[in-house]
Amino acid sequence: QVQLAQSGGGLVRPGGSLRLSCAASGEIFRVNTMGWYRQTPGNQRELVATITAGGNADYAVFVKDRFIIDRNNAKNTVYLQLHELQPEDTAVYFCYADVVSHWSGPQSTYWGQGTQVTVSS
Repeated sequence: QVQLAQSGGGLVRPGGSLRLSCAASGEIFRVNTMGWYRQTPGNQRELVATITAGGNADYAVFVKDRFIIDRNNAKNTVYLQLHELQPEDTAVYFCYADVVSHWSGPQSTYWGQGTQVTVSS
């Protein structure tokens, strides 16, 4: 089994910054793409950013150069730096990781527990 543990998040004023972390542990042979989604009540999860094992990052249009995704492959950890936060960024943020647990095994997707980000004055 693989577990993803998230940390970070909280309450921040408009224009502020936060940093989210997500560490994968357990039966890991290789971690491929990692990323972040967010979800507000009554809505589906929407993709925020992804990053490949090689470091290629991709962002949703609404990020508009405000967020930065990066990762530490040695620690199987992905980070999301959120800058210039606005009230519409308020959501629960979930990380995910595409993990291969054994050298000949398939890839499976695992999710973090979610962390609340609230942007309010």
